[in-house]
Amino acid sequence: MMKKNHIYLGDCVEIMEREIDKDSINLIYADPPYNLSGKPLNLINNKTGGAFYKMNEDWDTWNYDEYVKFTERWIKKCWDILKPNGSLYISCTHHNLAEIVVEAKRIGFKLNNIITWYKTNAMPSITKRTFTHSTEFVCWFVKGKGWKYNYFQLKEWNPQKTKEGGSKQLRDFIHFIELPIVQGQERVKGLNGRALHPTQKPEKLIELIMMASSDKNDLILDPFFGTGTTGIVASRLERKWIGIESNKKYFDVANKRIFKKIRRNYV
Repeated sequence: MMKKNHIYLGDCVEIMEREIDKDSINLIYADPPYNLSGKPLNLINNKTGGAFYKMNEDWDTWNYDEYVKFTERWIKKCWDILKPNGSLYISCTHHNLAEIVVEAKRIGFKLNNIITWYKTNAMPSITKRTFTHSTEFVCWFVKGKGWKYNYFQLKEWNPQKTKEGGSKQLRDFIHFIELPIVQGQERVKGLNGRALHPTQKPEKLIELIMMASSDKNDLILDPFFGTGTTGIVASRLERKWIGIESNKKYFDVANKRIFKKIRRNYV
């Protein structure tokens, strides 16, 4: 029986196939591997925001053809478990944007929007050989017609206001969202003081997605659950949720963050 408000440990494709009912999920938010790991880059004495370490994780290193096949497999399972009017939001960078869009459209998803997240505290161009990588993207796909888009709720939620303090149109903050990379108390850290998960997303970004395409008591699934931010935001917004995480360390941290009141340092 499918469990709600629960974290499954294991491969997301296998668990979606085995544990998640077809046509049962209102909204999926996915932050998959970007396939951008490789040579490490350590700037321990960086002065612009603390020590900087280039993402270099085993779970984010793929042969290109294998990565494309994996992308197709997990997006196809998302299609199977989404309700006919369900939404799929996928975080990505320029490293995997093309593969995400091509595979999702091949499966049958319609691309409604690409939201741009401008990272206000992004690292400068260290190599001085490229423009600064200061943006990430969130692709919004829909499975069929009649999708949810809570325009008026978003308009009220929009932190940008008119000079008179009223609600503004959505083009300024909603479609081009300016947020720092997660830091401070929101950042989950290990005992070494470094970020525990390299791609932890801001709660405000997840809140935007849930506000836009789900209602209270809807069921939300995150197939790459990480340290549990999706579950935390869903609980706060009175949504039901399911998380899937293959990494045991992240799985344990997510359980502690969501289900136990303990200190913020976990390992």
